[in-house]
Amino acid sequence: MWLKASAIAVSLGVVAPQVSADTFKSEDIFQLEYANQVSVSPDGNYVAYIRNSFDDMKDSTRRSLWVVDTRTGESLPIFDDGHSYSGLSWSNDSSRLAFTSNRNEKNQIHVYWLDEQKVAKVTNVHESPSSLSWSNDDQHIAFMMSVKAPATDFAKSVKMPTRPEGANWADKAIIVEEAYYQRDGAGVLDPAHRQVFVVPATGGSARQLTEGEYSHRGPLSWTQDNQHIVFSGNRSENWAYQINESDLYAVALADKSITQITDIPGEEHSAQFSPGGEQLVYLHSNNEPVPYHKNQLWVMDWDDRSSRELQADFDRSFASPQWNSDDQIAVQFADRGKNVIASVSLDDELNRRVDDVGGTYVSRPYTMGSFSASLNGAIAYTRGTAYRPADVGFQKDGENSKSLTALNEDLLAYRELGKVNKIEFESRYDGAKIQGWYITPPNFDSTKEYPLLLEIHGGPHLSYGPHFAAEHQRYAAEGYVVLYVNHRGSTSYGKEFAMLLDGNYSSPYDFADHMSGIDALIDKGFIDADNLFIAGGSAGGIATAYAVGMTDRFNAAAATNPVINWVSKVLTADSSMGQIHNQFPGMPWEELEHYWERSPLSLVGNVKTPVMLFTGENDRRTPISETEQFYQALKLRKVDAAMVRVPGASHGVTYRPSNMIAKIEHALAWFERYKKD
Repeated sequence: MWLKASAIAVSLGVVAPQVSADTFKSEDIFQLEYANQVSVSPDGNYVAYIRNSFDDMKDSTRRSLWVVDTRTGESLPIFDDGHSYSGLSWSNDSSRLAFTSNRNEKNQIHVYWLDEQKVAKVTNVHESPSSLSWSNDDQHIAFMMSVKAPATDFAKSVKMPTRPEGANWADKAIIVEEAYYQRDGAGVLDPAHRQVFVVPATGGSARQLTEGEYSHRGPLSWTQDNQHIVFSGNRSENWAYQINESDLYAVALADKSITQITDIPGEEHSAQFSPGGEQLVYLHSNNEPVPYHKNQLWVMDWDDRSSRELQADFDRSFASPQWNSDDQIAVQFADRGKNVIASVSLDDELNRRVDDVGGTYVSRPYTMGSFSASLNGAIAYTRGTAYRPADVGFQKDGENSKSLTALNEDLLAYRELGKVNKIEFESRYDGAKIQGWYITPPNFDSTKEYPLLLEIHGGPHLSYGPHFAAEHQRYAAEGYVVLYVNHRGSTSYGKEFAMLLDGNYSSPYDFADHMSGIDALIDKGFIDADNLFIAGGSAGGIATAYAVGMTDRFNAAAATNPVINWVSKVLTADSSMGQIHNQFPGMPWEELEHYWERSPLSLVGNVKTPVMLFTGENDRRTPISETEQFYQALKLRKVDAAMVRVPGASHGVTYRPSNMIAKIEHALAWFERYKKD
């Protein structure tokens, strides 16, 4: 039943040697590679991409810059020198490629001349540029960059005595006054706001076009005459408290004057002008205080500013609209666990083109990926499968899609991977239809019984799908059947399904979805019902901690980055402002009972299942104090528990490959302790 390495390779158009293969080992994770940030040239002849690989000496991700010729399939490095590359943006004539890199210590914008194979650094700025965008005449590059806010009156008024020369005083106290003062992975932030800049494409002084303590974001789009740049932002003094609000603005290069383009309740963003500049496509979502917001596709006539919605009745959320011709817009949306790229015409017709976008989240099977569109109908995208991380995919309108790279054949063609199978069932709570997948171990024998591991995705408003997952394949390689489902609240199934978890996160309802999946798999006859295990990260960690308070069916649990007490979580985490507004009926001191009912800590008196907790010590999304509360509560009740603290790690606890391996191996060791013979 397992899928042979040779069969997988053939499905990708690669002929693998007929040799004996090993199962997937932890050390193999360091050998994985994947493509990301694909960017097709406007003429469709080249695709630039970031080739990601893991460095087992530095325990980090290498990000090199490559380009592939779409006509010949030849893939060549532009820079593979130990520095990091990002933010790819082609000039309109396809002759130059702009990118950001730390080649000169700090991140700067560089431009590479493709034919001449020459590169120049074009900025000398003090913060990292992002959202690069070429003017239509290719003379300038617009970008965004953070600018530190001036010191407040309070900070200026603090009078400290002069430190004696050579004295060893404590570090200077940090004053925090802003509503958004921290970010996971960055810690406490210096007060700063993103602003729009412009720099000559051949290098020179960067000129700041916007200012003020507001919320600005890209992408950036130039008007046809190169006199204005459109961006998204909230320029209200209360922007920090207006969670679901932003409008489109245009800033003039001549005098820096700013004109508001839209004024609709909700968020407008992701604007891009049509090739001739007559139309502006953008996304809009409403401002309801709910956890799921659908991005709607709108087109504006630039002359009279009139707008109309395209695909108004389509129950999926659009992302990354890009003009693919004069009258076609390429868009991406998630549908039933898969990422789809489609074309939407100005006549309001939708044509699905590819549905194998993914492979950019190596550790778990999230529905993630990206694409880039040229004006001649071509698209490049991150093309993944259930058995391979992302390669560079390419498709031209009317033609079949293909992979332009095969980054992992040197490894995965020689590994027996677990087979990924789809499963559909009804929730025992209300009959809601739930989709999921399960992975069977290599050399699977349906006449035998295997231990089952339920692994729950984060978000909770995200989704899993039939995508490569190093963690799940490792569990399968050790003999577990791995089940993962898109429970209620998951995206890619429409608004109604996503909203089933509104006000009920966590709850007996999503718990019922997961348990129904376990029972459906047990009914197939190859699951050992006496060896059930549960794991999950972030929202999945919450669901794991909640589940063991609802049932004793699991032999052991592994909760990564969980929330245990919603009151303490929303008042300490970096996501507090949006989470309170969108996921709760009021402030914690106003709706204490609701917060408590959603908290796994409210059920800790029921827990008998041994629980391992795995959390980064620098986590600011689900702070480690949450983990500590559950650990100490379990110890007070004398329930078997282990707390694994990951030094230096934030919420993205598997960001470093050794930590990804540690997460897997600690869980396997914990489960092995409680596995029944």
